[in-house]
Amino acid sequence: MAASEENSSLFSIFILTIMAIPIVPYTILRLCRACTKKTKSIHCQCNVCSHSGKYQKSIFKRISNFSTCSNLTLLLLWVVMGILVYYIKHISREIQPFEPFSILGLEPGALDSEIKKAYRRLSILYHPDKNPDPEAHKYFVDFISKAYQALTDPLSRENFEKYGHPDGRQGLQMGIALPQFLLNFDGASGGVLLLSIVGVCILLPLLIAVIYLSRSSKYTGNYVMHQTLSTYYYFMKPSLAPSKVMDVFIKAAEYLEIPVRRSDDEPLQKLFLAVRSELNLDLKNIKTEQAKFWKQHPSLVKMELLIQAHLTRESTMLSSSLLNDYRRMLELAPRLLEELVKIAVMPRSPHGHGWLRPATGIVELSQCIIQAVPLSARKATGGYPEGLAPFLQLPYFSESTVKKIARKKVRTFQELQDMTINDRVELLTQIAGLSDIEARDVEYVLEMIPSIEVDITCETEGEEGIQEGDIVTMYAWVTLKRANGLIGALPHAPYYPFHKEENFWLLLADPVGNDVWISQKVSFMDEAAAIAGASKAIQETRESLGASVKEINAAVKEAVVKVKSGSRLVMGKFQAPPEGSYNLTCFCLSDTWLGCDRKTSIKLKILKRNRAGTRGHIVEEGPTADEGIEEEEEEEEEEYDDYESEYSDDLDDEKDKKGKKANGAANKKEESSTEASGSDDE
Repeated sequence: MAASEENSSLFSIFILTIMAIPIVPYTILRLCRACTKKTKSIHCQCNVCSHSGKYQKSIFKRISNFSTCSNLTLLLLWVVMGILVYYIKHISREIQPFEPFSILGLEPGALDSEIKKAYRRLSILYHPDKNPDPEAHKYFVDFISKAYQALTDPLSRENFEKYGHPDGRQGLQMGIALPQFLLNFDGASGGVLLLSIVGVCILLPLLIAVIYLSRSSKYTGNYVMHQTLSTYYYFMKPSLAPSKVMDVFIKAAEYLEIPVRRSDDEPLQKLFLAVRSELNLDLKNIKTEQAKFWKQHPSLVKMELLIQAHLTRESTMLSSSLLNDYRRMLELAPRLLEELVKIAVMPRSPHGHGWLRPATGIVELSQCIIQAVPLSARKATGGYPEGLAPFLQLPYFSESTVKKIARKKVRTFQELQDMTINDRVELLTQIAGLSDIEARDVEYVLEMIPSIEVDITCETEGEEGIQEGDIVTMYAWVTLKRANGLIGALPHAPYYPFHKEENFWLLLADPVGNDVWISQKVSFMDEAAAIAGASKAIQETRESLGASVKEINAAVKEAVVKVKSGSRLVMGKFQAPPEGSYNLTCFCLSDTWLGCDRKTSIKLKILKRNRAGTRGHIVEEGPTADEGIEEEEEEEEEEYDDYESEYSDDLDDEKDKKGKKANGAANKKEESSTEASGSDDE
């Protein structure tokens, strides 16, 4: 009996040790991170964001922040460890070694008379004739009688005093840290032990492997389904208009898995009437267009209506079931849009370039979703070259508010930002009709909006000039500044119910050819990672050029200072195109803010190859199958009322120039052909 209890105790100690090895260090690490976490607020301080509930510090919000899956699991494991400690402590009290002297209340080496006297005294207390308690009877038989017998027998007493046991020297005993019922091989216990060993050693790892492989085969590293990426890749086109990006975006497999219920039909019908003006329907054939819209897949109809409800800020009319789907849709939107941008800039052209027009359209959709601004508000209207969208991201701003401040010739978002604080407050309070508190909230948001500067250079490492076929390295320092002094911050997004970190996309592109040469996502949240990346890149570049250690350290130190002051280094490599001059544009696009994107022009002059060495591979020019497909798509493209993207102006101008030149060349060719035919007749 004692051996079985000892084995059970060992099993508990074994389980407690296995649990404590990872849990204790992990808990200490979590506590250290919580203590060293920055207390500086990096989110918007306006009343609209405060009332949105995302940043409230109430007791319920703190409890909800604490009651995450990882925290609750950690707390549960600590509770289990506490129960094990109590159980081990309790069972250790029950498992006491057999010590006759202590049982009789005597000191080791007591005389026989003292032993008999103590035995009589305990017999009066625990003998069954004196005490009818069953526990007293058990204690008297199992302990008192055995202790007296062990000490009154001379041989037993001598063995106990020498070897600690009445029976003399005992052999080495070993226990196993398993429960007793698993060690009893009689009956079905042997099968239980076998099944336990097979389950723990074979079935459990196999089950974990199957779950992991099934999940990894379904999702990518960014938790986006492989089916979604395949769908995006198939529907991505180089001429994808900004208003048509929505049609591709809602085809994600994650959205198709959201159930469509019959109870949602009536709320969706009402929602359709509310957002019908944003669906790009032909008003001349409105009945046909409506029937065509409802004939789509129900999931596509539902997702597009929910997105339009968010963009037009009509989410208050959603039912409870639709509201859950609405939140799920918004939760998945940032990662899906990020993958959609990556697919747009993926090298596909013969020269290994991505597509600019769909990439900018996707970023514009991301901005509108985060700020809850309709896509139609981006359309340039009379007197508003940027549209109304940048103004609508400000709190308390509506279309009527924008028209009021336009009386003072404030028609662009940059003009509003360039005003002094006093002039802007006067404009908002006296002309726009905002209160002092509302004007102060607008100032809070304007202080949060970043100002971006890009310093970009392209060069061939270790060579003078750039020749065709060279590997060109792009160095771009992206600098962010805010009026409130923050570098990394959470954007003003009161209508987006989740935390969203602001990111920027740096695109080195040729607007004329609709080509993206280099693309990279830039984040200003993690300063340590940015310092490590910039230091490593500068060090490797300087070492390849043969710089000294002193020069390398100086360059790295300068890069670290830049990063700490709000700059990020972006590097990329591309193969120099054929000889000629190229007018490129560096786009720095925000995925959260409207009106803070920057375009930087850069002229790239490629010289003829005359440098010794092997020329890089240059793809020969000529018609390809992809170009034929693009021509067919352009012919089949339907006319629709599309808003003008702010990045498509340069592309359209260049196309007009090319069209005029082509028409002129065609006319000259016709004239020459008529002259030739006339000479033949003569």
